[in-house]
Amino acid sequence: MTLRIATAVAAILPILASIAPAAAQNSALHDDIATRPVVTVHQGVFNGKRVAYQASVEAIVVADAAGKPAVRMVDIAYTAEKTGDRAQRPVIFAFNGGPITPSDVIQMGMLGPKRVAIPDDVTASPSTYKVVDNIYAPLDVADIVFIDPASTGFSRVLDGVDPKSYFSVPADAQQVAQFIADWSRKHGRLASPKYVIGESYGTIRAAAVADQLEKMPTPVPLSGVVLIGQALNIIEFSQRPANIISYAVSLPTLAAIAWGHGKANARGKTFDDFESEVWLFARTDYLTALFRGTKLPDDARHAIAQKLEDYTGIPAAFYLANNLQISKERYRRELFKGRLLGMIDARYAGPNPASGPAPDPAGVIPKAYEGAFKTYLHDDLKIDDVDDYGTKDPVDEGWNYGGAASPFSDWPFPTLLTNVFAADPKFRLMVMNGYEDTQTTVGAAQYLVDRSGWPADRVSIHFYQGGHTAYSVEDSLRRMTSDIRALITKR
Repeated sequence: MTLRIATAVAAILPILASIAPAAAQNSALHDDIATRPVVTVHQGVFNGKRVAYQASVEAIVVADAAGKPAVRMVDIAYTAEKTGDRAQRPVIFAFNGGPITPSDVIQMGMLGPKRVAIPDDVTASPSTYKVVDNIYAPLDVADIVFIDPASTGFSRVLDGVDPKSYFSVPADAQQVAQFIADWSRKHGRLASPKYVIGESYGTIRAAAVADQLEKMPTPVPLSGVVLIGQALNIIEFSQRPANIISYAVSLPTLAAIAWGHGKANARGKTFDDFESEVWLFARTDYLTALFRGTKLPDDARHAIAQKLEDYTGIPAAFYLANNLQISKERYRRELFKGRLLGMIDARYAGPNPASGPAPDPAGVIPKAYEGAFKTYLHDDLKIDDVDDYGTKDPVDEGWNYGGAASPFSDWPFPTLLTNVFAADPKFRLMVMNGYEDTQTTVGAAQYLVDRSGWPADRVSIHFYQGGHTAYSVEDSLRRMTSDIRALITKR
């Protein structure tokens, strides 16, 4: 799930980015998985419809860009039974981010047949979290395949292959794109409408995968892509001090956080009206003030600082002393003295030590998904040796984002989808972001869509209460899966 952009900003994006355990990359997989799928049969009610389905834990050997077998990728697929023409049934391929982490979070939080129900009360003890049937999962309209890239989950590079050879945007996407093509071919699903759902760094992977699938010798086009916590315009939310755009697009997030904690002066406005007002201010008066810098007259500077206090709960004096700017990381520490807001979900708060690193107060969310998943894997999917399932990101440093080593380099990830839109007139995109996510912000997402040049009638953008994993809020989960279901059924 974690998004780790580059060494310079990795320190502020460390959700699940711990180094993998010392288990060898080429350790033997569970014998049953390596030789044949482990299949179990289930029933569930999804969107009010009873669905009988198979769960399959399966290994597929995937070739590298040169056509040489390189990775044994293990997926978890949920396929409905008795659905008529299976070849025409849609398939969702889903993964998390990292750069590389397994898909257990998005599976146990949003799309799988079981989920961890996290209370809306952010002070509730994790001991109260329960695993329940996920009635919101879109299994009523699509089969779902969860992908774990090499070095995560049960997926491993083959003997003689360096795991680090996949530590780049192009190579990481290549293995996933090849897996989607191979899985579709093996299971007779090349004709099925295919959708990719990526979260956090997985949104960059999703764009690169869509582009690579379209450019295969025999294209495997996608019907759509869903970006959850989008990272395509990463420079706009990484907040370099001189990048004034990043401060403007972050303001709606800070305002939403202040609203939720009762620190905003909303003057009786509804949340939606308040956010609309903040967004208008951010892209007009605020951005202009930041652009003018020291040329801004004192009376205008004080007026802007007062507006910022009203919207964010941080005193105007702070803004006057700090060039009308506050970083997202500083905001997490300034809104409540002695308390630290959650990075992945600022609805949460915890102790703020005077020195040294502090754990993310919202880290209880991914930990809950991760902890429940191995039990589910053993009890429901009948995998005996779950300890071999790697849940951590093995990339400590050295991830290659594909740009030239130059101060003038760009991050051209949005253009990957521009290419896909141009190649396929039916391709559609959906962008989803949580209001209280201090990593990938709602403002940066809106800025991406507004400046993309993508066909407006084929792009939709949705915001939800909650953070990086907005689906941890049950009402947001219901809305998110409803929006995904609409994307699939209205093709």
